[in-house]
Amino acid sequence: MDRVTKLASERSVVIFSKSSCCMCHTIKTLFSDFGVNPTVHELDEMPRGRDIEQALLRLGCNPSVPAVFIGGELVGGANEVMSLHLNRSLIPMLRRAGALWV
Repeated sequence: MDRVTKLASERSVVIFSKSSCCMCHTIKTLFSDFGVNPTVHELDEMPRGRDIEQALLRLGCNPSVPAVFIGGELVGGANEVMSLHLNRSLIPMLRRAGALWV
């Protein structure tokens, strides 16, 4: 869990993903379309990715990916991110975290 916390706090937006996950791709594309450059950790391409995935599950991410952290705080998965976007809360959150300047 410490490793997840450390990785999640390295940048303003961090996404834990799997390269074969279509919802992960959707969330990464959404942030990219906003002009956000998140740090993406592809768990299926990392040597200890399975351990990180288990830690994400313990944090309450179910499914474990995508797991989005903004400003070092767990936002959640695709459902939570899309809900924030639809109720117009995501952009202000990204601005507060320093991920967007416009």
